[in-house]
Amino acid sequence: MLRDIPLRGNEEIELYIRTYYSLLRSTSDIRVRSLEETHSAMNSSLHVGADSATPDISAFVYGVMRLPQCMTQVKLVLMGQSDEVFARRGYPDVEKWQAVTTHSRRRKMFFDGTSTLAAFIASVSDIDDLIPMLTAYQIEWNKLHGRLMGTRTLERIQAHVYGERSMEPDDVGHVATTLGISSDDFVKLQAAWGPALWANLFHVGREPKDMAIRLLAGSLTDYRRATDGWWYTISRDVKRYLQGDLFDRPVYFVSSNTHSLVNLLGGYALAIEAELVAYLEENNPENLWHHYQRIKAGQSRDRLEDLLYYTLSRYLRHGDETVRAGKLAAMHQYHKERGLYHVENPLYLDVAAQVIKFDSLCPECFDPRVRVDGLEELANSQAVIFNVDYPLGMAAYQIFSQAATNLGELQGVYFMGKAATLNGQVGDVMIPNVVYDEHSRNTFLFRNCFIAADIAPYLTQGSVFDNQKAVTVRGTFLQNKDFVGIFYQEGYTDIEMEAGPYLSGVYEDIYPKRYPVNEIVNLFINAPYDIGVIHYASDTPYSRRQTLLSKSLSYFGVDASYAASIAILRRILGLEVATMEARKVRA
Repeated sequence: MLRDIPLRGNEEIELYIRTYYSLLRSTSDIRVRSLEETHSAMNSSLHVGADSATPDISAFVYGVMRLPQCMTQVKLVLMGQSDEVFARRGYPDVEKWQAVTTHSRRRKMFFDGTSTLAAFIASVSDIDDLIPMLTAYQIEWNKLHGRLMGTRTLERIQAHVYGERSMEPDDVGHVATTLGISSDDFVKLQAAWGPALWANLFHVGREPKDMAIRLLAGSLTDYRRATDGWWYTISRDVKRYLQGDLFDRPVYFVSSNTHSLVNLLGGYALAIEAELVAYLEENNPENLWHHYQRIKAGQSRDRLEDLLYYTLSRYLRHGDETVRAGKLAAMHQYHKERGLYHVENPLYLDVAAQVIKFDSLCPECFDPRVRVDGLEELANSQAVIFNVDYPLGMAAYQIFSQAATNLGELQGVYFMGKAATLNGQVGDVMIPNVVYDEHSRNTFLFRNCFIAADIAPYLTQGSVFDNQKAVTVRGTFLQNKDFVGIFYQEGYTDIEMEAGPYLSGVYEDIYPKRYPVNEIVNLFINAPYDIGVIHYASDTPYSRRQTLLSKSLSYFGVDASYAASIAILRRILGLEVATMEARKVRA
C-alpha cells in the first residue's frame, strides 16, 4: 500500500508547504515573492514553466479563472474564516465591501475597491489552494510585465485603452510576439480576461506584481466556528421550512452541486422551455442554438433535457442584477412549492445547501430518467435529501462532521465531484472503491454502491470506469510529475480533493473515535448505510491535448455530471420506495 512507499517528488512539495505555513505564523504581511523560489522548485504539474523565462500562459490562465478580476489591482490578500475574524483583526464590515466572484472557484471574497482582497477560508485546503495560485499568478504576471514594459507594443495597447486607436489583427499578432506566446495561448488569455483583456494587459505592462498575504486566524477552532455559523444559518432556515427539525427525519446526504438534483426532480427548465428557447435563439451562447436545432432534428445524441438544464444556468446569469435576482427568485419559489428548498449562506462558508422533501415532490415533474417504480409511495415518506454544493478539500470533513452530528439517521452518503484522470479523457466517469487520502495518509477501502451499469445508460459522450483507485490530494498545484507517477504505477487513476476527508467523516460517524492516521481503513465492515462516490473527469494531466487548463467543461460537462446525478437519484428513490413498501407490509 502507498503508506509504505516513499513518494518521489514529495520532498520539494513538502518543503514548499512547510515554507508558507511557517511564514504564515508571522504577525506581519508575507511577501509572495518570498515563496517564488520554493514554488518553482517543486516543479508543479500545473506550473511546469515556473522556472522558465518564457511565460506559462496555461498556469496563468488557471489562476485568472480562479481569482477575481480585481486581482489586477490587489496588493494585499487577507485570509480569515468569518466576518467576526476580520472584525477582530481590524477589518470591520468587510461584507460591505464589493463582493467579487471567480469563474471556476467558489469562495466568499470581498474587494475594498483599491488594493485589498478579503478571502473567506473554510479549511486548510483553502490555504493550500490560494497560496500556490497567487504565487503562480505573480510569477507569470511579472514575466509578462518584463516583456511589455517600455515597448512600442505597450504604447499601442495604451492608445487602444484610451480610445485613440483600434487594435488591428496585425497589432494583436505583435502583442503575442512581444509577450513571447503562441496565438493559441493568446486566445486562452483573451477568453479568460474577456472584455478586460486590453485594460489588464496595459496594467501588466505598467507595473510589476508584488503582492502580500496575511492570515488573520489559522486555528482549528476558527474553522470550526465558521462551520458552526454555516450550520446555524442553514438549520434555522430549514426548520422554518420543514416546521420541524432535520434531526427528526431520516436523511440521505449528498455532496454534488446546486443544479442537477433540483433540475432532475423539479422540472423547472422544462416548464419554461419556451423562454429558454427564445433566449437561445437571441443570444446563442456557446453556439447552443445550433445544438438545440440538431437535437430537435434528431441529428444529435445529446439529450434535450440536458441542453435545457445548461441553458437555464446561462439564462439565470443573463441581464442586469435586478433581472437576474427576479429570475432566481421565481425559480426558487417554483422549487419550494414542489418540495425543493434552497439555502444560501452569504457570510460563512460559500457552500449552499438544499433540502428535498420526499412527501412534497411532484413525480410528474421528474426527468424521465429518474422515474422508478413505486414513486407514489414517496407521499408517505418523512425522509429528506440533504444536498450540499461540494466543498473544497478538508472543508468536506468539517461540513460532513457537522451535518452528521445534527441530521437525523443517515440512510446513505453520496459524493459526486470533479477529478483528474490519468488514463481516461475529459468527460469520463470514475467510480472508485479505494481512496488514498494525503491529509490523513489513510487508505480507505469501501464498497461503492455504484457500478458502471448504473451510469453508462445515461452517458452519451464519455466512458465509465468502476473499481478504480482514487487519491485525494492537498491542492491542485501541489503535485508534480514524479509524485503523480508513483500513484499511476500503483494503479491510482483518479485524482481529486474531497473523497478522503469525506471518508474520514464517515469513519467517525461509524466508529467511536477520531479517524486514524497512516492506516488501511476498511469501511466494508460496520458501514450501516450506502456509500457512493462518483467522479467525472475535468482534467487529464498526462495528456497535453486536452486539459482543464485549456478547455472549460462548459456544456461538454453536462453529460457526465447529469449521468452521475441520475444514478444517485435513482439509487436514493429506489431505496426510499423499498423502505415505504416494506413499512406497508409490516403494517
